[in-house]
Amino acid sequence: MRTPTVDYRKLRLHNFNTPEYRHLFLLLGWVVYFALYFLTENLIPAEQCYPVHCALDDVVPFCEWFIIPYVSWYLLIVGSLVYFLLYNVDGFKKLQTYIILTQVIAVAVYIVFPNRQDLRPEVFPRENLLTGLIGLIYAVDTNTGVCPSLHVAYSLGIASTWLRERSVPGWVRACIAVWCGVICISVAFVKQHSVADIFAAMGMCLFVEWFVFFRKKK
Repeated sequence: MRTPTVDYRKLRLHNFNTPEYRHLFLLLGWVVYFALYFLTENLIPAEQCYPVHCALDDVVPFCEWFIIPYVSWYLLIVGSLVYFLLYNVDGFKKLQTYIILTQVIAVAVYIVFPNRQDLRPEVFPRENLLTGLIGLIYAVDTNTGVCPSLHVAYSLGIASTWLRERSVPGWVRACIAVWCGVICISVAFVKQHSVADIFAAMGMCLFVEWFVFFRKKK
């Protein structure tokens, strides 16, 4: 069993700001994001949002099976952050910086260019456990603030960070990359996002990728 690179058992309030634990401040990005998410979700009415749609949205069918990789996104985020916190602090810093940057850019777009998608089916073609779960997500997460997709952006950041993690076998990194890819396309199949939201997230991530991983290199 691998030994963590940082001994968090010694973490106390008085040493939180020491070089050994200072990277934990990056987790505050989640607090800011959830606050901004609440504001944008509740203060920008859907009727004031521009509907996002592209021709591919009419081609991609609704498929409730994709809700499985869609919700696995939460496990992917938590698991990845915990792993890098324990075994690769530099990787954690890069991943969390990647997440914060995409959060800031995406929320800024949601405010400057309020958007929504109108792709959700009014009636599910089938009633089962999976469509029930999708209905629950529809009820909790509104159809506004969708472009660019943070579901996609976080997944791309996680995939990029894992592919650079040489301390794990190549097949593990490959499996995580495929997992992230399936999550990216799942957002269109469960009609949570337009395909345009996926491409917008990819464009955003090109800049963030450069900023996080290549900016200091010549």
